[in-house]
Amino acid sequence: MQEFINLIESRMRCVFVTEVPINLKKLDEPNTIFVLQLPEGFSTATGSRGGGFGDRRILKVYQYECGQGDCRKVNEFDNKEITEMLDLPYHAAAFPIILPDGKEKLVSGVADIDLVAAYRLALA
Repeated sequence: MQEFINLIESRMRCVFVTEVPINLKKLDEPNTIFVLQLPEGFSTATGSRGGGFGDRRILKVYQYECGQGDCRKVNEFDNKEITEMLDLPYHAAAFPIILPDGKEKLVSGVADIDLVAAYRLALA
């Protein structure tokens, strides 16, 4: 789980896509989390893309599974052919993550069970 916390705390540009909101104090609840690493200087705001056009590239995808008291990485993808299959969620916004100490960290993300299912299918 420390690797996941380091990713949350890092300065990398990432979008978190989860089944349910992330609460690392309640690791008994199952949750699949995809972390999409974006190029530096990238904004997820549509307005920054000049009317909807521009770079929507994902550099790397990390997949974590939480439940049964732990949160562990199960996959990591950086192959361009794989990362290009995934749609970056346009509806990602400020998304709170509850850390093990109870503090809240705001990241860019979305809880979307259908999108997680689509990612699982694309990356299988």
